[in-house]
Amino acid sequence: MFKRSSEKKIFNLSLLKRVLVLTKPYRNNLIIALFLSVFLAVIAPLRPILIQLTINKGLSENATANFIHGPGGFIIEITIIQILILLIETVSRFYFTYSTAKLGQLVVRDLRNETYTKILQLNLRQFDKTPIGTLTTRTINDIESVNDIFSDGLIPIIADILSIVSVLIYMFYTDWQITLVCLLPFPILLVATYIFKESVNKSFIKVRNAVSQLNSFVQEHISGMALVQAFAVEKIEQRKFNEINKEHRNANISAIFAYSVFFPVVELVSALSIGLLVWWAAQQSINMPPSSSAHLAGIITSFILCLNLLFRPLRMIADKFNVLQMGMIASERVFKVIDNPDFTPVGHHHNYQLEDSHRFKGNIEFKNVWFGYNENQFVLKDISFVVPQGKTLAIVGNTGSGKTTIISLINRLYQIQKGGINIDGMDINRIELDLLRSQVAVVLQDVFLFSGSIMENITLRNPEIKKEQVIEAAKMIDIHDFIMKLPGDYDFNVMERGATLSMGQRQLLSFVRAILFNPAILILDEATSSIDSESEMLIQKAIEKIIAGRTSIVIAHRLSTIRKADNIMVMEKGEIREMGTHEDLLQIKGHYSQLYKTQLTRVRDSL
Repeated sequence: MFKRSSEKKIFNLSLLKRVLVLTKPYRNNLIIALFLSVFLAVIAPLRPILIQLTINKGLSENATANFIHGPGGFIIEITIIQILILLIETVSRFYFTYSTAKLGQLVVRDLRNETYTKILQLNLRQFDKTPIGTLTTRTINDIESVNDIFSDGLIPIIADILSIVSVLIYMFYTDWQITLVCLLPFPILLVATYIFKESVNKSFIKVRNAVSQLNSFVQEHISGMALVQAFAVEKIEQRKFNEINKEHRNANISAIFAYSVFFPVVELVSALSIGLLVWWAAQQSINMPPSSSAHLAGIITSFILCLNLLFRPLRMIADKFNVLQMGMIASERVFKVIDNPDFTPVGHHHNYQLEDSHRFKGNIEFKNVWFGYNENQFVLKDISFVVPQGKTLAIVGNTGSGKTTIISLINRLYQIQKGGINIDGMDINRIELDLLRSQVAVVLQDVFLFSGSIMENITLRNPEIKKEQVIEAAKMIDIHDFIMKLPGDYDFNVMERGATLSMGQRQLLSFVRAILFNPAILILDEATSSIDSESEMLIQKAIEKIIAGRTSIVIAHRLSTIRKADNIMVMEKGEIREMGTHEDLLQIKGHYSQLYKTQLTRVRDSL
């Protein structure tokens, strides 16, 4: 799904255009930012101009008295004008910085919502082969880098370039010869800027890849910490983490080294330009009359200010180009998530016209279904069966036979390659996804609970489900009394992944959750596998109640729990080997009979 970024990236104008399209709802913010960038560029040379005017007037013959005390008090007037310009520039720069940062955050909010919405729609195969930490990086770190395109990249670069052009125009207009003398060291700066940009760009790409690896590693190993500690491999995992962290450190140090070299070079070139300016002015003033010397003094002073105005943005513009480029690389990664074609379509114009309140009867039919997680590597091969309304189908088989895969296809967690799946005679691909999944409840073997209260985990934060309904469902499963003994009862925080509850307790909560949504189709995937014998008896009684009149599919290794199923389907290597009732399959003396006898033998041996 995601490929490692290459070391070299070419600036992509079409990608930039797509990023700018994101600003369309906030056109006014963009216009304000661009207007302020032009305005700041226009007023950039005003202070040097006023300084030059002040010196020229102050040093002219017989002008000192009039300069200070003359009509209108020129020095007072010029000082007031300078203060006003400074205030205007300060306020404008504040609004410029604020508007660009605000624009970036507005775009980031929309882009993050769009990205997360797309992640919610991705087929499960994407999560099977993409580390969670990678998607976390795309949704958080990379999108935050997109913000930098506006706050520290594109628009600030435009403002800096306009400011440089404005100052250069003034300098060339005032004295083109002196300007050329000042710009003699600039080739050194251009070469240094290019080397700096390339060096930092490579470092930033390595940093971004290292961040993604760190996120993936930490996410995965914190989730699996129980396994790490159980097998005492903490030191091995620590060494692996140290290696990834070392790559991150080295990449950052490379960028730091580039900054440490580049900024002194800029200062050196700046000092060299000022030195050449002073040397040229000294050579020119030797044979000049006093009036021309006064004029030259004003130019020299204003040009020193102009050089500072030139080098200040030049010092940062290379860095901003890197920020812009890294933002573009990050946006490309984010757009790959958004453009990923492997997602479950919510619906299309050929959908059945069903009301949101439509209730399925629960007739399920698989017709010659072929499915593989990878193309042409089929896990299910030509599967066909029917589960009539209100009946229970049990699926048994060895690990990897395709049992869990079958139930994953019913609510379109994966898309089949061949064949068809119908519910009540309707192709599930033409049923609105929300409607389909709202009536298919699944109790998985590996129960996942979110960090939050028991109530939130049972209702999945659905405000329409009342507490009284939750209590009633919990009583049906005989878990209500246990919940009431917890601190805060139904408000008890189960912590991340339900860490404060046992596996059996988590299983019971997920069962309550399934019952509460009153599904037309109930799927139990090893629903009693982690529950002790006493709890299993209670669960079996509850199951008998809730599957009455409801289509159910049950997967179980404990064959004793499915003896009452209306039909039992035996799977082996992705194919249906046997089909029938418990008694029928025992008489066949095939694969099911062998599994049943093996389990009976194990039970006897354990007694």
